[in-house]
Amino acid sequence: MIVTTTPTLQGKEIEEYISIVAGEAIMGTNVVRDFMAGITDIIGGRSGTYENKLAEGREIAIREMIDKARSLGANAVVGVDLDFETLREGMMMCIATGTAVKVR
Repeated sequence: MIVTTTPTLQGKEIEEYISIVAGEAIMGTNVVRDFMAGITDIIGGRSGTYENKLAEGREIAIREMIDKARSLGANAVVGVDLDFETLREGMMMCIATGTAVKVR
């Protein structure tokens, strides 16, 4: 499955636009992780725990989007966009959206 943020694929022709597809991941964080991230924020530096959680959410959302595209008969997803949101304290969301297409 080809997945790209661009609207076209170099050297490929889009034969059919199938549907918009999306994958979502809502991730809860825990009190210990929040506490450690708070300490990092106070003393400075990067929060590896939150970076790992964001990466995990991104991978889940992209995988789910690809699975939906594949189930529709697509062999590529173009125009992929990733959005990250904080829903409430301790909850993060990642959404991957794109257009499922058939290319040759």
